[in-house]
Amino acid sequence: MKKLVLALSILAVVACKEEAPKDYVTLSGKIENKNSDSLFVVQGRTFSKTIKLNEDGTFSDTLKVKTGSYIFHDGNESTNIFLKNGYDLNLTLDTKEFDESLKFTGNGAESNNYLSKKAIMQENLVEPSLFDLEEVEFNAKVVELEKEMSDFLEKNSKNLDSTLLAREKIEIVQFKPGITGFYKQQQARAAQFASFIGKPAPSFDFENAKGGKTSLEDLKGKYVYIDVWATWCGPCIREIPSLKEIEKDFHDKNIEFVSVSVDDGRGYKADTREESAKLAHEGWKKMIAEKELGGIQIISDNGWKSEFVQGFKINGIPRFILIDPAGNVVNADAPRPSSPKLREVLNGLENI
Repeated sequence: MKKLVLALSILAVVACKEEAPKDYVTLSGKIENKNSDSLFVVQGRTFSKTIKLNEDGTFSDTLKVKTGSYIFHDGNESTNIFLKNGYDLNLTLDTKEFDESLKFTGNGAESNNYLSKKAIMQENLVEPSLFDLEEVEFNAKVVELEKEMSDFLEKNSKNLDSTLLAREKIEIVQFKPGITGFYKQQQARAAQFASFIGKPAPSFDFENAKGGKTSLEDLKGKYVYIDVWATWCGPCIREIPSLKEIEKDFHDKNIEFVSVSVDDGRGYKADTREESAKLAHEGWKKMIAEKELGGIQIISDNGWKSEFVQGFKINGIPRFILIDPAGNVVNADAPRPSSPKLREVLNGLENI
């Protein structure tokens, strides 16, 4: 009897012994409609992890991390995730509805599901037309947006990791001065490009996705609205639906819509620059087909270094340019398709 009691006592001690916390993250899950055979978890230049996908889209791996935010990339789209050693996360994702379908379960799920909801909320939080407003209206709208962000955090902050919660509060505090500074930069930018108005536009003669080449001279006699973009540029892609609507509404007018891709290899991994550029070229044509892009689709012959791109001082995209039938610049930094101001500009053109 004494031996039985001793054995039970030992078993109880072993069962009650606290398990040592894991010094790593376990990340597993399943990807539907996978875009590649790998997933990528990155934090700046200090951390990078490649996770191999199985044929059925499942995966499982461990990561030793410093507590904080990381970029989770599937080879096409990306989102923010929050990692902390000890987390045991399982995620499911359908790449055809990336943000909307991303769901987490397991230890650490609350913080990461919060970030997923936040990504959806932020998609339409700041409309490009915000920067077309006069200063008084802009400031009033920023106050509204700041409150919207605060209300969202308050409603969804239950069980958030304390580090993430503190970071989110700081982000809200920094929102107003940050976006106001960008607004002032935009006003200065308009003045910077004013010197282009009325002058001959830098020309181009680029490969057309349908075959052959298209030059600016080919389009003389018509207004030309140019969209400078790339397949890896999120803000560029978000403008596509609005650009399609504009093209549809002005299809019988005296205007051509031209999309100039600056894809030169960025976002495509290969052993050589030439191979990377080739993949980028294939990706450009693939996106044109998948998104059923209209207008005239051409690609810069030297990426960002082409004379056209350099001539218009393009160092960030998307960038939109309006040229008159004589080949002179109407606006070197025209309103983007999603801005109501663009329709005002186009409807006000002579002989369109």
